[in-house]
Amino acid sequence: MLTEPIAFSRREAADALRVSLRTLDYLLAQGKLHGRRIGRRIVIPRSEVEKLLRRDTPIVQGVAPLGGANDGHNE
Repeated sequence: MLTEPIAFSRREAADALRVSLRTLDYLLAQGKLHGRRIGRRIVIPRSEVEKLLRRDTPIVQGVAPLGGANDGHNE
């Protein structure tokens, strides 16, 4: 029986959110994501990752994906 982890390492949380470790550290430093120190490790509860995703953040619409025709790098 596979169970979902109740907490992630920093790397696992970054991978789950599809962001860099640097971005994850920024989110932690800004208080937008909360972690816990257990010994030398910092763990991020699954509930904190889910809370970050549910936050009232507007979804950007009408923006070309990176590398798209309108990203300004094709000129």
